[in-house]
Amino acid sequence: MSKSTSSTIELVNKNLKKRYRAEKRFRAYGILSIGFGLLCLVVLFTDIIGKGHGAFTAHYVQIEVTLNASTLDIRDATDPEQLALADYQGVVKEALRTRFPEVTGRSDRRSLYALVSNSAGFAVQDILKADPTKLGSTVSLWVLVDDDVDTYAKSRDDAEPFIGRLSEKQIEWVETLIASGEIKSRFNRILFTNGDSREPEMAGIRGALLGSLYTLLVTLVLSFPIGVAAAMYLEEYAPKNRFTDFIEVNINNLAAVPSIIFGLLGLAIFINFFEMPRSLPLVGGLVLTLMTLPTIIISSRAAIKSVPPSIRQAAYGLGASKMQVILHHVLPLAMPGMLTGAIIGMAQALGETAPLLMIGMVAFIVDLPGSITDPATVLPVQIYLWSDSPERAFTERTSGAIMVLLGFLILMNTVAVLLRRKLERRW
Repeated sequence: MSKSTSSTIELVNKNLKKRYRAEKRFRAYGILSIGFGLLCLVVLFTDIIGKGHGAFTAHYVQIEVTLNASTLDIRDATDPEQLALADYQGVVKEALRTRFPEVTGRSDRRSLYALVSNSAGFAVQDILKADPTKLGSTVSLWVLVDDDVDTYAKSRDDAEPFIGRLSEKQIEWVETLIASGEIKSRFNRILFTNGDSREPEMAGIRGALLGSLYTLLVTLVLSFPIGVAAAMYLEEYAPKNRFTDFIEVNINNLAAVPSIIFGLLGLAIFINFFEMPRSLPLVGGLVLTLMTLPTIIISSRAAIKSVPPSIRQAAYGLGASKMQVILHHVLPLAMPGMLTGAIIGMAQALGETAPLLMIGMVAFIVDLPGSITDPATVLPVQIYLWSDSPERAFTERTSGAIMVLLGFLILMNTVAVLLRRKLERRW
């Protein structure tokens, strides 16, 4: 072997080793990037779950309530007007005084009454509404404690329990009730059955969930058929000229426009021009339709392009018209991709806050919406409102609502993946 040949082989081997080292470094960078992303995801979920798991439990206190007619100021328990105006908090306070007879001072009694949530009166009212014959009897009730008491009870085992606005006497009474088994932790069904409230222990996400459902329903009904029809026209019917090129470029650009711009557009068109009321799921659905249409059109066009030309040619060869080819062959085969794009668009719409803030869906609404024309808020906006509240108990409810929202987003994306795998056909 000549000297020149030997040097050439050495140079090649040297370059190969250098290339292999570069490939290993590139692969290591990729693994590190994935690992860093997963680490950030784990930290995020750990923080959210750590702060939010307490929202799914609540502490209740057992009280013996005497439904005294004179205290309630009820003469006829079957009279709806008397039931509506009765002093239910009075019998709750009477039950607390009976449980702690040693508390006599006015200020101490006010502190004692503050241990129980204002919702206790509604629990007493529900009992009399369900069975008016219980007037004058004594019933045992489990009622919600105040949010500060609930937070303290959940943090008792921490190094620094949360005391908040509780006084030493209140903590002593709470410890007495916990030791006797009169305060217990239960599943917080109120989180899923109540609407919003100024009192953290009474606040729930049901109103926001219904508002999100109605808003997404309007969005789906409008955006999916319009998006599919637009994609079908652009791919199958539209001539290739400057005008259609202009439309395609703008659809792609709209997909990258910040969502708050669509909120401003909805504010200008639907509220200022058409004078539609604020904070309606109907208006929210119209705004989110504008936002999700580009995503659905782009994904639908990609699905149509994925249908092999041989399918069209075979259908034309058998004498099918253009409409028959599209409706009977192209559309069914492209539908899995279209549904996937629609579900991803709906998941994006579910998590949007900025455009809905612009149309007034940030209002404090207690009543549960019954239709798309009732005032409502949505889950992301509810999270935004709770995150701005000063009470400590709203912190865990904010994280709990985020967990519910993430659960819906994961579910929707999982359904999209499963639908695509189940319905897609390979050639």
